Amino acid sequence: MEMTEEEFKAKYKEALDAVIAAMAEEQEIDPGKFYSMVCVLENLSFFSPVLYGALRSKKD
Repeated sequence: MEMTEEEFKAKYKEALDAVIAAMAEEQEIDPGKFYSMVCVLENLSFFSPVLYGALRSKKD
């Protein structure tokens, strides 16, 4: 089953959002570290086309 770039981007963003939500529910995480990690994860979402292209070239 092939996944289009749009589907990949949506699922990738959904996965990152799930990680952020799980971290937000964890009380032991320091708020400063939480903020830093959320910034990193949000910036990773901008690289979804690059990751998709890398995975596609690896598969072909």
